[in-house]
Amino acid sequence: MLLLAVDTATPAVTVALHDGDSVVAESTQVDARRHGELLLPAVDRVLASAGLKLDAVTGLVVGVGPGPYTGLRVGLVTAATFGSVLGVPVHGLCTLDGLAYASGLEGPFVVATDARRKEVYWARYDGFGTRVGEPAVDRPAEIAEQVAGLPAVGAGALLYPEVFPDARGPEHQSAAALASLAARKLAAGEELLPPRPLYLRRPDAQVPKNYKVVTPR
Repeated sequence: MLLLAVDTATPAVTVALHDGDSVVAESTQVDARRHGELLLPAVDRVLASAGLKLDAVTGLVVGVGPGPYTGLRVGLVTAATFGSVLGVPVHGLCTLDGLAYASGLEGPFVVATDARRKEVYWARYDGFGTRVGEPAVDRPAEIAEQVAGLPAVGAGALLYPEVFPDARGPEHQSAAALASLAARKLAAGEELLPPRPLYLRRPDAQVPKNYKVVTPR
């Protein structure tokens, strides 16, 4: 097994290779506006660090979000393209689950990432690090009672200490954690998610209303 994992659902452009036993190479750069520019060079860098070519990859893992539309689709489209060219499976994993796995927390806790618009993407996890319910997007004040007293990880938690007073790292996603979680699940025979985006809300970009038609009739 050689899994190539990518995630662009958060400001982190993160890539890792996992051989089924451990992570053999990884790269993470944090830049919320350059996902498309940074991802492919990061893939090249990780492969070169491992002394491997892309055709050695036997499967792909991609973070499906939740995340902002523009950044999230970069990783998904790239993973889908690689999978098609190589003829290998493409597996999806919830980005929040990767952060939960990276945290190493064992008691009930929360993962929250920055959803912009003064909102967070978030989910609760039980004592075994298993997600409780589906991810959601809300204003922090609206979920204060639901997350009260729980440790929280992720950039969203760090942004709102009044709601998440026990906020801690990791702040951003790690493809190394995502790959390790995927490898564990695959080895256990678990079925992963399809590589489809989990947006939770409409994209920021909208078609202007009442625009003038300039094409000839």
